[in-house]
Amino acid sequence: MQVVDLAFETQLLIACSGLVFLWALALGVLKYRQILASPAAQAHVYVDIAHRAALMYAFALLLLALFAELSTWPTAVDVVAALVPAAFFVAAIASYQWHGMRRDTDNQLRHPQRGVRGFMAALVIGEIGGSAVLFAGFLKAWLG
Repeated sequence: MQVVDLAFETQLLIACSGLVFLWALALGVLKYRQILASPAAQAHVYVDIAHRAALMYAFALLLLALFAELSTWPTAVDVVAALVPAAFFVAAIASYQWHGMRRDTDNQLRHPQRGVRGFMAALVIGEIGGSAVLFAGFLKAWLG
């Protein structure tokens, strides 16, 4: 069966969701390995955060896929609005995984590296903005 009946942006977001979900499952393996190797039977806090965030972001991407499918905006608008939060989701998970594997901090915002505040501002604007555009496209279709 082909998914040609779904809009391109929907297919793109479903593919992103699947990749992030598989990443989450792999992070679960990393978390389990760290738990086994730890005298306290705990994974590093950022491996735990990365695992949970990836699971949640995978499903958030499916919600965005639904909004994109039902949106009345042009494809180009929906694609950009979809890829911005997706890119920030991936960047956040990667950051959490990086810190968890390096075991270099238990709070990356306590003493942030240069550029983190700017990145966080962009993340907030990008995730909320892109999601809001897709949701507004859905509302426009629903409410006419």
